[in-house]
Amino acid sequence: MDRIESDRLGNISIPEEALYGINSIRAKENFPGDITFHKEWFMAMGLVKQACYRVYRKFSLATHNKYGSQTPLPLISPAITDALETAAIEVSEGLYFSHFIVPALQGGAGTSINMNVNEIISNAALINSGKQAGDYSEIHPLEHANIYQSSNDVIPTSLTVASMLLLDKLEESINLLRKYIEQLETAYRNHLRPGYTQMQEAVPSSFGKLFSAYNDALSRDWWRISKCKERIKVVNLGGGATGTGMGIPRFFIIEVVPELRNLVSLPLTRSENLNDATSNLDTWVEMHAIMKSHAVNLEKMASDIRLMAADISKTGFVNIPERQMGSTIMPGKVNPVIPEFIISTAHKIYANDMLISNLCGQGCLDLNPYLPLTGHSILESLKMLVNANRSMAMNLVKDLKVNIKASYNSLIESPVISTALSPYIGYDKAAEIAVYMNENRTNIFEAAEHTGYINEESLREILNPGNLLKLGFSLDDIKKA
Repeated sequence: MDRIESDRLGNISIPEEALYGINSIRAKENFPGDITFHKEWFMAMGLVKQACYRVYRKFSLATHNKYGSQTPLPLISPAITDALETAAIEVSEGLYFSHFIVPALQGGAGTSINMNVNEIISNAALINSGKQAGDYSEIHPLEHANIYQSSNDVIPTSLTVASMLLLDKLEESINLLRKYIEQLETAYRNHLRPGYTQMQEAVPSSFGKLFSAYNDALSRDWWRISKCKERIKVVNLGGGATGTGMGIPRFFIIEVVPELRNLVSLPLTRSENLNDATSNLDTWVEMHAIMKSHAVNLEKMASDIRLMAADISKTGFVNIPERQMGSTIMPGKVNPVIPEFIISTAHKIYANDMLISNLCGQGCLDLNPYLPLTGHSILESLKMLVNANRSMAMNLVKDLKVNIKASYNSLIESPVISTALSPYIGYDKAAEIAVYMNENRTNIFEAAEHTGYINEESLREILNPGNLLKLGFSLDDIKKA
């Protein structure tokens, strides 16, 4: 049996068991689509609402203590406040998410998000209190569940909470990837390979140096990501519709952010300029740009590994783990699906970055109405980066193998290795060795023997990884050779 809910636009029939209400139904009809709202944001809404109800309870108690039964304004009963908080806790634990029916792509600056959650909390509180869903004369979505709140402060604040919790996971995932990169750096520190510039062979290098470059890039990423909480910690909760706090007790404005900070154990702080925190979203642009820089590093690493493992040169410097069948027609074919996944993820994040920048620039006067899609894209990028790091760590880097022999043979057969001889025998003689290697398709040892410019013992000493890879040379090095 359905229940009937009404507003000034008319009546709507709603399934009796539904915790959503008429406002959610209208939003669902107005914003068709199936881009699902992030559960993390939904759960963070529960935490923010819980903090609001806790502060309201304190405000109500303080009012009673000061005025007794002659309070200047009507107060919500403790029983209703308790029921609201219990329902908010349930939302923060992910319950009732199936009753959140507003899609991520919407209009209205987040009002539909807030009303859907208000209706869920009200109806859950009603049911928990032994009453019927939709009996808003007892517990109302606006009069009670939304007490001293605005969509314009609870929606961005809950986005901040959800983002901070995901930032913790992103830091963990970066460090997981760093762990396996460091293992490769240690294992192959002195194993030589040709260096490459512009996809052409360059001066000799090592796999240790290659992996150390990845490790340092990830270290920078971790450091930047670890600072993102500082970028977004200022919230506008308590500011109301435009940051003026109109219609909200000063007690509530002062107390609600500290209450939320203690509840979630996150470094949140109330903005000293609530109008600024309500109307400007540039901090989200900055945060996502930091995330984008991490995506750039992941793409570079994945592209390098895919290239080194490619069949096109038949060199095969690295062997990537075989993760799944690569073709429905070619038996035994295995493709670099993990690098492709990482690269695809990076480009989706680049697209999100452009979207976020454009939407944040569309803020108009006292509010940005495009926060819902901005926030959706931020959370999407956070989760994609967490998944990319974890997959790259566990499905690619952890079991990556370097073909030491093939790499070394390629190096000593490359004319560019003659660069290492220039300080010892001069540019022209080194060039002759390179030309001989190229024309005769031979390695540097045979070319050196043919030209007679350097003996094998000295050549092997120069090409020893310890000597070849150290930073520059000293005059003593030349004297010894």
